[in-house]
Amino acid sequence: MLSYPNAKINIGLNVLEKRPDGFHNIETVFFPVPDSDILEITESSFPKMFRYGIEYPGDPREDLCMRAYGMLKDDFGIPPVEIHLYKRLPVGAGLGGGSSDAAFTLKMLNEMFGLGLAPERLAEYAGRLGSDCPFFIYDKPMLGRGRGEILVPVPENILDGYEIRLVFPPYFISTKQAYGGVTPRRKETSLSDLIRLPVEEWKNFIGNDFEEHIFKAVPELGRLKEEFYRQGAVYASMSGSGSALFGIFKRTE
Repeated sequence: MLSYPNAKINIGLNVLEKRPDGFHNIETVFFPVPDSDILEITESSFPKMFRYGIEYPGDPREDLCMRAYGMLKDDFGIPPVEIHLYKRLPVGAGLGGGSSDAAFTLKMLNEMFGLGLAPERLAEYAGRLGSDCPFFIYDKPMLGRGRGEILVPVPENILDGYEIRLVFPPYFISTKQAYGGVTPRRKETSLSDLIRLPVEEWKNFIGNDFEEHIFKAVPELGRLKEEFYRQGAVYASMSGSGSALFGIFKRTE
């Protein structure tokens, strides 16, 4: 079975408070974009994983895809599989590539072995793997709260008539680095309200709390954001904890 685990962007990202468990409560809008990895899963004599394309650290046996398989194997006794992942989405770019790969693994195994798990159940498994993994189970625009795992649908047509352009600067921003430099604070207006404003007004009200300190550490990222505006973007931002940036442009055709 073959699939294409897609990326996401974050439209707005508010870091609200640090939690007793060490994580942070956030508020963000996850929006799927078509850029993707390539994932193939077949039955095998024993579990194994092969990785191609962009290299990233870590033992393949501990990869999120293998952990996703392990959870379903433990609970449902599914047979061994061979996982082939061709990595095209950059790592440490705020696009959720690893989370998407894991979530798509869960969905593919559910279909391959006829487990009959509803999306809500798959999202529970996904939440054990990462904060933004549950979003990729649904893979449609969602407001994320809590660690990002509490999801509420937002209108799917919010960007009808617009196009998204992405750039992938060659910088790695770790989650630890991103959260280590931000000061959590509550916002006066919820992102659930702001996202319903006209897209042309977003730049005045919707921001990414990571940008201030990450742009100081990597000034080129701030310059790239401003370049989007010079090119005519109605909104531009860093995605998630970076370093990828996106611009939203009005379609002209």
